Amino acid sequence: MSDQHAFLERFPKACEIKVAWGDMDALQHVNNTLYFKYFEIARIDFLNQAGILEHLAAEQVGPVLADNYAKYKRPVTFPDTLLIGVSISDIGNSSFTTHYSVFSCAQQCIVTEGQAKLVMFDFKTMQKAPLKDSLLSFLHCNLKG
Repeated sequence: MSDQHAFLERFPKACEIKVAWGDMDALQHVNNTLYFKYFEIARIDFLNQAGILEHLAAEQVGPVLADNYAKYKRPVTFPDTLLIGVSISDIGNSSFTTHYSVFSCAQQCIVTEGQAKLVMFDFKTMQKAPLKDSLLSFLHCNLKG
């Protein structure tokens, strides 16, 4: 089994991102700040799978980023395709942590890992909001293993 196949077995709904030439910096590798954009793209894709973003406008309750972290393992260059797998841990009453594994198709390995804490927020009351049962069920199905 290839490394990529094993990665997709672990993250069957991984988000695919094509590295653009403009993502590289003067040192000729993807700029470290771009990984946070990649995490965001994967996070939004993941949250769309959970269906919570479709209710954001109507209910004015949605996730906000409380913190963000990245660990860079190997540089990535153009051309490449990245697969970003998302898993969950630390599910609380109003928050959870997303974990990101960034797999380089060119290098056939994980090149970056990261995590972010998300807090559900009620934009009407400007306070934390509890996680809904439907979201809790989705999160528990994606627990980090």
